[in-house]
Amino acid sequence: MTYATASTSARPSLVEGVTNADLAATILRVSMGVLFLAHAGLKLFIFTPAGTVGYFASLGLPGPLAYLVIAAELFGGIALILGIYSRCVSLALVPILLGSIYVPHGAAGFFFSNEGGGWEYPAFWAVTLIVQALLGDGAFALKRSRA
Repeated sequence: MTYATASTSARPSLVEGVTNADLAATILRVSMGVLFLAHAGLKLFIFTPAGTVGYFASLGLPGPLAYLVIAAELFGGIALILGIYSRCVSLALVPILLGSIYVPHGAAGFFFSNEGGGWEYPAFWAVTLIVQALLGDGAFALKRSRA
């Protein structure tokens, strides 16, 4: 085999048969899924569902909305980790992040290090969800979305 016929790819993949873009999409998908599970766990085990309902009510939001957010974070996180309709799940989770920008983080300014946490982090997270929807499921997804 000569150098000219040895490889047609300038960059070999880390896993045979899987593109680097698919691996990147998988890493993004799984890391966001873990973060959503962490946020759901925080609301379930630290703040408790009743405490989260109270917090939502204190912000002027309907208290029962907290249950929908917890469920979306929990099931959305699981779906992202497993790679189940990642495009749709990613887009479905964007309103949660946009809502967190509007209430409570928007009033705290841009930087997340500001008192009350600014909207920098939820905005970046919303953008990553949109990027995930554009990239697709990546490798090792259980149920791939249509392109």
